Amino acid sequence: MLNKTDRLDRIFRALADPTRRWLLERLTGGPAAVSTLAEPLDMSLAAVVQHLQVLQDAGLVRSEKVGRVRTCQLAPDALRPAEQWLHARRTRWERRLDTLGTTLADTTDNEE
Repeated sequence: MLNKTDRLDRIFRALADPTRRWLLERLTGGPAAVSTLAEPLDMSLAAVVQHLQVLQDAGLVRSEKVGRVRTCQLAPDALRPAEQWLHARRTRWERRLDTLGTTLADTTDNEE
């Protein structure tokens, strides 16, 4: 369980930053060189590389270096652990809210 929790923590940590979310959004359009990803951002290339490293550590991005060019791309199904975690919580809360709704409806029916 600890390994699963650690991976989930890394994913949410990576998603917590707006720059990293922007980079992920940009990569949905396809692979891109690090320098291309850095162009529109108001930060140094080194800072962009650090953001990409966090995304790689979380397993959200993969990179490959060919010559002097490092290209990044989204990792397939990388967000699945976060999606599963959120789905489990959403399902639990929906059940609780359904139970509350039933209880409130019963209480209202008994008052009439």
